[in-house]
Amino acid sequence: MTKLTVVIMAGGESKRMGQDKALVPFLGQPLIQRVLARVAALGDEVLITGNQPEELAFLGVPVYPDLLRGRGALSGLYTAFASAQHPLVAVVGCDMPFVSPGLLTALRDALLMQDVDAVVPRTREGLEPFHAVYRREPCLAAVKAALEAGFRRADSWHAQVRMAYFNETEVTRYDPRGEAFININTVEELQSAERYAQGLGEGDGHLYHKDAQV
Repeated sequence: MTKLTVVIMAGGESKRMGQDKALVPFLGQPLIQRVLARVAALGDEVLITGNQPEELAFLGVPVYPDLLRGRGALSGLYTAFASAQHPLVAVVGCDMPFVSPGLLTALRDALLMQDVDAVVPRTREGLEPFHAVYRREPCLAAVKAALEAGFRRADSWHAQVRMAYFNETEVTRYDPRGEAFININTVEELQSAERYAQGLGEGDGHLYHKDAQV
C-alpha cells in the first residue's frame, strides 16, 4: 500500500474563537491533541502545519509553519503538500473533534482504486477539503500554480487535477451520525460539541454541523 502522510492543519487565525482553536480545551485536553489521537495510527508520517511550533511542541509531532503567510487556506494546503514526505496526503483540520479514521481510510482506498489525484467528500453543504486525501506531487504543483495566479480558495485548483468525490450516500456509510465534518469556530460551538461528545445530543449531530446556530 502506498505510504500516507497525515497532516493536521492548525494555521488558522481563530478570530471567531478569540483564542487559538488548536489549544482550546475539549473535554479536558487540547482540541488538537484529540484530533491527533484519532488520526495518528493512519499515517506512516504525521505532521502539523501551524505558525506556533513552540506551543505545539508538547505533541511530539513535527510542526511546519506556513510557507506563505497571509494567503488563506490555500497556503495551508501548499505547506501540507510541500512538507509531506509520502506520495499520499490526508489533510484534516485541527478544529474537527470527530474526524473519522474510517472515512479517511475509505477515501485513500478510493483514490488508489480509481487512480485519481484527490478524493474529497461532497455533501449538501459543499466540499470538505480538510477531511480529504490527496496525491502529493500533482496536487502540490496545482496548488503552487493557483497561488502564483493569486488564488486563495481551497478548491481553486481542483480543475487542474483528476478529482473524485464522495457523495453524501458514500460519506454516510462511514459516518452514519454525520459528525465527521463538525468543526469548531466559536465558544458556543465548542460547548455544543462537548455536550454531543458526552452523549447528550446523540443523533442530533446536524445541530452542530459547520456554522449552524445552536
